[in-house]
Amino acid sequence: MAIISMTGFAESQGAHDSMRWRWEAKSVNGRGLDLRLRTPPGFESVEMAARPLASARFKRGTIQCTLTVESGDNARGLKIDPVALAAAVKIAREVSAETGLPPARVDGLMALKGVIVQDESQSASAPERAARDAAILESLANAFESLGRARASEGNKLGNVLNNVLGEISDLVMTATKLAATQPAALRDRLTAQLNELLKPGTLAEDRLAQEVALLATRADIREELDRLAAHVHEARALLKSGEAVGRKLDFLAQEFNREANTLCSKSADIELTRTGLSLKAAIDQFREQAQNVE
Repeated sequence: MAIISMTGFAESQGAHDSMRWRWEAKSVNGRGLDLRLRTPPGFESVEMAARPLASARFKRGTIQCTLTVESGDNARGLKIDPVALAAAVKIAREVSAETGLPPARVDGLMALKGVIVQDESQSASAPERAARDAAILESLANAFESLGRARASEGNKLGNVLNNVLGEISDLVMTATKLAATQPAALRDRLTAQLNELLKPGTLAEDRLAQEVALLATRADIREELDRLAAHVHEARALLKSGEAVGRKLDFLAQEFNREANTLCSKSADIELTRTGLSLKAAIDQFREQAQNVE
């Protein structure tokens, strides 16, 4: 089962009696599930019912849904609150006088919450509003279904990218393993050369030299880090195959990847191993960026 991306776009349309509308749903990354609805005045009742529709289909992501009512009937049952409008105009004038900014436009004032309200004397009856809201929510559910398919399609591509990056990380770990095997000999040669510059050849006993080399090799031993990196690659691949919402786990794994790569670079006593470590860090950073798109 493919992983799911948090990025997607969808839209749907609906109609009821003489009213027509359009839903537009956009989804981007988010730490949790955050549904943001934008509806015209008089349609606020839709919001409470929309949230269960989203939570039943999505685990994570910031989803912004905009409802546009295209029929002229969207003004039926609405009126301007003169008190709220007067207060908004007064505040707008004061702000304009104090800041020198252009005065507020009519469309901006009318969009303020509370300026346009429901006219109880002209509004539709409760059964009519219930039927209208049910039809609007049905089209929103259709938009969510389309958004889910779009996120799944993006997730398919994302899964391929992540698997390719994991392959690169695995290859770099193998390269680092081969280079790490040569570190003790390189340390011995380097230490011998340094001692020969400071002391007469043969001054330091062979067993003492072996002890110093063993101490340096212990400090530079990266086998534990390499084992952990290999285990993290295996775990990441298993998560990608699980078909679950694994975005948070992949993000945590990326942090663990980076920690081991940092330790590897700090212990490196060879320039080629350091270069491999830096390439490893670059690949891990790419993995982390892509993993942040996973639901």
